[in-house]
Amino acid sequence: MLKTILRGLFALTVVLGLGLSLAVPANAQDPNQRVWIQIESYTDLATTEQRLRAYSQLLEDVNGFRAGSRFYAIALGPYPRSDGIALLGQLRAQGLIPGDSFLQDGQAFTQQFFPVGVNTLDGDAVETTQGVVAEAQEQTEEVAEEVIEDVAEEITPDPAPLPEETPAEARQSEAQLTRAERDELQIALQYFGFYRGGIDGAFGPGTRGAMTAWQQSRGFEATGILTTRQRAQLLAEREEELARLGITTVRDERAGIQIDLPLGMVAFSEYNFPFAQYDSINDSGLRVLLISQPGDRATLFGLYEIMQTLEIVPLEGERERQGDRFLLTGQSDSLRSHTEARVVGGGFVKGFTVVWAPERDEDMEQILPILRDTISYFGGALDPAFVPEGAEEDIDLVSGLEVRRPDLMRTGFFIDSRGTVLTTTEAVSGPNGQCARVLIDNAYAADVVYRDDALGLAVLRPRTALAPLDFARMAETPGRLRGEIAVAGFPFGGALSAASTSFGTLSALSGVNGETNVQRLEIATEDSEAGAPVLDGSGAVLGMVLPGMLEGRALPDEVTLALRADQLLPVLQQAGIAPQIATTTGMMNRETLSRLGSDIAVRVSCWN
Repeated sequence: MLKTILRGLFALTVVLGLGLSLAVPANAQDPNQRVWIQIESYTDLATTEQRLRAYSQLLEDVNGFRAGSRFYAIALGPYPRSDGIALLGQLRAQGLIPGDSFLQDGQAFTQQFFPVGVNTLDGDAVETTQGVVAEAQEQTEEVAEEVIEDVAEEITPDPAPLPEETPAEARQSEAQLTRAERDELQIALQYFGFYRGGIDGAFGPGTRGAMTAWQQSRGFEATGILTTRQRAQLLAEREEELARLGITTVRDERAGIQIDLPLGMVAFSEYNFPFAQYDSINDSGLRVLLISQPGDRATLFGLYEIMQTLEIVPLEGERERQGDRFLLTGQSDSLRSHTEARVVGGGFVKGFTVVWAPERDEDMEQILPILRDTISYFGGALDPAFVPEGAEEDIDLVSGLEVRRPDLMRTGFFIDSRGTVLTTTEAVSGPNGQCARVLIDNAYAADVVYRDDALGLAVLRPRTALAPLDFARMAETPGRLRGEIAVAGFPFGGALSAASTSFGTLSALSGVNGETNVQRLEIATEDSEAGAPVLDGSGAVLGMVLPGMLEGRALPDEVTLALRADQLLPVLQQAGIAPQIATTTGMMNRETLSRLGSDIAVRVSCWN
């Protein structure tokens, strides 16, 4: 009976001209799209159920939904959009629902729990508002007046719509906010891109400016002081956005990571050491990898290099490695990625990678700060045995992720403490005569600051200053004929992350055609070792290995040509490069010599 009477009240509103027009604006969305009228939301189920029972005694089509992992929503519907607009206006005008109620397309709702056994999310639109109004018109004004006093208290939602405040009243109510509540407002303003400062609970010029901008964007008077109702709307808008993205706290016991993830866009796929992989769902184009492995700083730096070889990390982007952490970003026309990792207590390397398509850039402005702010670490790390069953080893895959390969890889070596590298011109020319990008150790972008094509040498300077473990000391005099030499290079196409050292002898101080700036070595080298340093027994650099072709013909396996360091010194000095000169310090054993070679040799790669 009460519901029938209320329908009469709605009809009366239309008859008296107090309601809104049923016409749909020309620029509105599809008038037949299903919508709900969301009227309240709570964080606890008990309160939500209590309010649902109260509304169900007064209104038709009352539903209870889960919204994300932390909220419960009360909504009326569903209705065709055109009817929902009309009914929303009528209910607001009568004060039967809060003034900040709004239309919801249902994407934020994850599961219906009220009424029991009903699922309007998958059903068709229900009775239209026009039908409700037609039925209500049969009710008389006398009947409405008879019961209006009896139900007035019931039909007023609790809490009642908040009155608007003057700026002075708003400042007074604002003064009653706790530090946590002030932080929450700054977080919400930051979430929508209005606030760029730190979360400190202090409403200074930055926060006031953000409040002003938010008020302007919502059509409010721009006072820079949010009223109680405006604060409630701002926080509600953020919660709606979080619900739309499906932001949910995930605690991964195996990885030892807790983080808020957008589970409306990704879902757990598998463990593939060192990653817990969350793949795209609902055509979101988003992917999240939780990083978790035992290790120390050396492990972290190794991961830093490996990540840069993956297709999910485009070449262009910010690279920052310092102390016990690193930041790695990448962007291209078709892909974006962001990786953060660090060494955490107990000897573990943990962090996350998020990969997305460019059309998700706007969503990522909201999601990325959430990932960064909510990630925390506990317990152990993923076991290296966490590899998907049946996974096959593939040289082009790392933990199931596709590896990006350079066009060409050669060797080079540090010649000063700033990370300047000497290499062969072949390394910076590539197979097609050009390189869009030259990297040192597949990680550090470098510029060619000098090259001599006649000699076949190039000098690289990293765009970010490096601090090598050691660097070359160049010999001023020729090496000793038949003396033992060592070559520290990267055979096997640079598959190994550290240089390997091979040993041979210096067989001649001239080239095969009598060139005085070239020496012959009795040692076998691979193509990718071109540019490698040649060391004598004292550790002095005697020269640089040249490519294994001479005038279009391959050299015999046991013959390697190398530029002579004593002939290179004047060329480098004329180019403004002053490498350090070697001084005799005694002989090294092979182990020490190999360690020196590994410290100074680097991979030089050409990318297009």
